[in-house]
Amino acid sequence: MSTRAHILLAVVIIGSIVFIISLVRRDRLRAKYSMLWISIGMVLGVIAAVPGVLDRVSAWAGVAYPPTMFFLLAIAFLFLVVLHFSWELSRLESRDRVLAEEVALLRERLARIDLDHPERV
Repeated sequence: MSTRAHILLAVVIIGSIVFIISLVRRDRLRAKYSMLWISIGMVLGVIAAVPGVLDRVSAWAGVAYPPTMFFLLAIAFLFLVVLHFSWELSRLESRDRVLAEEVALLRERLARIDLDHPERV
């Protein structure tokens, strides 16, 4: 990779990290997710700064063409992110259902109290 490409990649990575931090500061992104994306930026930075790393990892994994290894790692990572978000969504749906049931019970109780004591209204 040329020096220009290294510099461009460094600028993109630094810009991405600054953008992620600004999202966290404005409460648009939770800190636990920002750590995930910053970690990815760091890994990409290492791969960009030391191009031989990808070659060595590819050789170790038995992949003949190093860019294929990069895409394989990217797809594996995206699969894990989607799996994590699916887990979070399932957890939030369960919590949402419980909250909706509690609200329904409270509304029913409030309606019963209003019927028992109409002078309060």
